[in-house]
Amino acid sequence: MSPYPSYIEEVEPIALYDELAEFLGAIENGVYRIYYKEIVKMAGHSCATVAGAWLMADYGLKALYGDELPRRGEIKVELKHGVQEQHSGVVGMVLTNITGATRDDGFGGIPGGKFNRTGLLHYGAEIETDIRLTRLDTQKSVGVNYRPGKVVNPMKILMSAIGPDATPDDKAAFPRRFQEMVATVFANRHEVIEVVVQ
Repeated sequence: MSPYPSYIEEVEPIALYDELAEFLGAIENGVYRIYYKEIVKMAGHSCATVAGAWLMADYGLKALYGDELPRRGEIKVELKHGVQEQHSGVVGMVLTNITGATRDDGFGGIPGGKFNRTGLLHYGAEIETDIRLTRLDTQKSVGVNYRPGKVVNPMKILMSAIGPDATPDDKAAFPRRFQEMVATVFANRHEVIEVVVQ
């Protein structure tokens, strides 16, 4: 029996081709399937922000590549908010894990510059959407917005457990109710995600 809430196991993985992984022999054919539960382990939790970052990546990559496999390490990632604003740093970490894009702390490439992952992640970008993904090969871009407030209220659920009126029963039920909230985000993914092809 899985220790995770059932919805975490049910999220379809994101498949990408990573030429660097194939070059180094890390995985056959260079094709990764990244599972949401791996992102949960990286972040240390599953919440509306982590779920939203996953969904923005998923929808954005599908819009950017269509029927092609997205090419990990060959995608520029821009976030509208600064790294300390609106949980943007958490979103950026999720996007880094999925796309391979980093600021100045990632893999700098092999001699000659190939496979460089640095300089591909940008916070505080002057963009209209929450994030923007750009293919380095074609320069095609897509913007993605995430609006969880259409279906959930994470702060209300949090305050029900830590607020002054929280009862022992409220606190005991909080983990289950919080994860049900995240499951609601996934169940209503088409309503909370907006893709803007640019």
